[in-house]
Amino acid sequence: MNIILLGPPGAGKGTQARRLVETRGMVQLSTGDMLREARSSGTEMGKKVAEVMDSGNLVTDEIVIGLIEEKISGGGDGFIFDGFPRTLAQADALEELMNRLGQTLDAVIELRVDDEALIDRVTGRYSCAKCGEVYHDRTKPPAKEGVCDLCGSTEFVRRADDNEESLRQRLFAYYKQTSPLIGYYHCKGKLHPVDGMAPIEEVAASIDRILDSLDRG
Repeated sequence: MNIILLGPPGAGKGTQARRLVETRGMVQLSTGDMLREARSSGTEMGKKVAEVMDSGNLVTDEIVIGLIEEKISGGGDGFIFDGFPRTLAQADALEELMNRLGQTLDAVIELRVDDEALIDRVTGRYSCAKCGEVYHDRTKPPAKEGVCDLCGSTEFVRRADDNEESLRQRLFAYYKQTSPLIGYYHCKGKLHPVDGMAPIEEVAASIDRILDSLDRG
């Protein structure tokens, strides 16, 4: 089964993708992770990615599609597209690739959020520098102040762009470029909205119900 996780920055796509990897054995295709991996791989594609990124230019859709093709061709128990597609042109390119590889896109899970609540969620979050466990100043502090619940590390980090001004700019870019995909996939009968502001486990349960119903169908 192949799915897209769609939603604005901070909606929880990465969290839900990691859970699906663990519980269903799916493969997460995160654009950022693929680019970083390719850059350090030493392959011809990797050299091309490094050249573009080192020059300060944006990586083209063609390169990203090429990286996705490499991953899909390597096999797997279903793929999760996280952070791609972002535009209608990318959605068309992905559909063409999937058709060419004999694959199907089974569902697009849209994590719907409230912007102001999302800003509060994102600006308060931080993570363990060692294991990556995510915390929040108000809603999810470590059980012992300054100590990671999972690994005991005392080092934490915050993303530089997890501030209100930066997030509002990222939200604007999302609604301008990516939100048209909601109508695009709705028309194709693949869109499944989920309340992204619910607790993580409730969001996960909603996604599981959608995927289980598709499996039965």
